[in-house]
Amino acid sequence: MNVRALHRIAAVLAFIIGGMAVFAGTKVVILHIPVDYYVIDWLPVYNLLMGVITVGITAVLLWKDARGGFTLAILTLMAHATVLVVLRTVYREVVAPDSIRAMTIRVSAWIIIVALLSVRSRRSEKPTTSA
Repeated sequence: MNVRALHRIAAVLAFIIGGMAVFAGTKVVILHIPVDYYVIDWLPVYNLLMGVITVGITAVLLWKDARGGFTLAILTLMAHATVLVVLRTVYREVVAPDSIRAMTIRVSAWIIIVALLSVRSRRSEKPTTSA
C-alpha cells in the first residue's frame, strides 16, 4: 500500500471518529436531548469541540498531507487519553459506562491513526548511503 493511501485512510478514520463526536455532542449540548444516565457537565462540550476541530481541521490537514496534521493527531490522542484517565480516576464513581466506552473507542481510533501516520513517515524517509 502506498504512502498516500495510508495517509488518506488515517484522514477518513479521523473524519469518522470526529463526526461521531459531533453527532453525540450536538445531541446533548445543542439539542438538549435527555439521556438516561448522569452526564458530567464538561464532557459533552469537550466531545463536541474536539469533534468539530477533528472534522474541520485535523482530518482536512491529514487528507491534504498538510503541515501540522501529524502534530494535531498526536495532540488529539494525548487529549483523549488524558480525558480517559481523568474519567477513570477522578470521576470513576459517577461517569457513565457509555462515556468510558466512547472515550476508549476515541483513544483506540487515534492510536490507529497515529500508527498509520507513523508508518507513513518512516516509509517516506530515505535511508542515507555512504559511498
